[in-house]
Amino acid sequence: MNAANDLNPAQLRSLLHFYADAGVEWLLEEEAVDRIAEFEAMRAARGMQAPRETAPAPQAARPAPARQEQSRAAAAVPQPNVLPNVAIPDSQAVAEAEFTAGSARSLEELRTAMEAFNGCNLKTSARCLVFAAGNAKPSVMVIGAMPNADDDRDGQPFSGRQGAMLDRMLAGIGLDRADLLLSNVVPWRPPGNRPPSQREADICRPFIERQIALAEPNHLLILGNFAARFLLRSNDTIHQLRGEWREVTISGRTIPAFATLHPQDLVTAPVSKRLVWQDLLAFRAGLRA
Repeated sequence: MNAANDLNPAQLRSLLHFYADAGVEWLLEEEAVDRIAEFEAMRAARGMQAPRETAPAPQAARPAPARQEQSRAAAAVPQPNVLPNVAIPDSQAVAEAEFTAGSARSLEELRTAMEAFNGCNLKTSARCLVFAAGNAKPSVMVIGAMPNADDDRDGQPFSGRQGAMLDRMLAGIGLDRADLLLSNVVPWRPPGNRPPSQREADICRPFIERQIALAEPNHLLILGNFAARFLLRSNDTIHQLRGEWREVTISGRTIPAFATLHPQDLVTAPVSKRLVWQDLLAFRAGLRA
């Protein structure tokens, strides 16, 4: 294990970027702890104790009939979950999300309801709820996949570098984020920015659909592979879905929708800017049609 003092500035910067990408946000110890060495020591200690544990246990006396009944009764009692802090999504959680979302009559009510909702396990690891931000009655609603570390820290969608990239994308076609409503399919950041699971996405679907229904946008701009496949209910990739007007039906209302690459795709692969510029021109033409 290398100490921070042994690294030059460039190496230290790379290490910190690696930690941030892996989801590390807090340092809890003054000195680094070598967990691998601890694990090896524990395994070695268990190996030394193994011969003692393999000795045959003495034959236990047969319990009396009354004690046998008590043992059977105790065995019938469900044992507590050994991971009490882990929420397991299921159909009941989806139903609760649908009820919670459907009960909201405004975006502010929906935000309050989502802050109190505990049916999605992503909430336990996220710092905060990242709710829709911007114009509550927009002509265009922009929807991405999920919050990143910057969004989770600031509590706002499309923060940091990807937010700055989105601002440049919008400005290129004469749009400003203050006039739009920005949101994500999933409102809580998954650990380490991993993709949401199918069950997590199912739980979050009622919330994003309710946001769309309450905002009543005239057009949707969908960013990235996950959001496009989710909202367009397609198994195609973003490169198959991008660049064409499609339709999304929410609460009986059909909304024109247009998908393109996510701003993060442009940050990591600038060569994709050419494709996105073509998409944005087509999107602007559709707005004016």
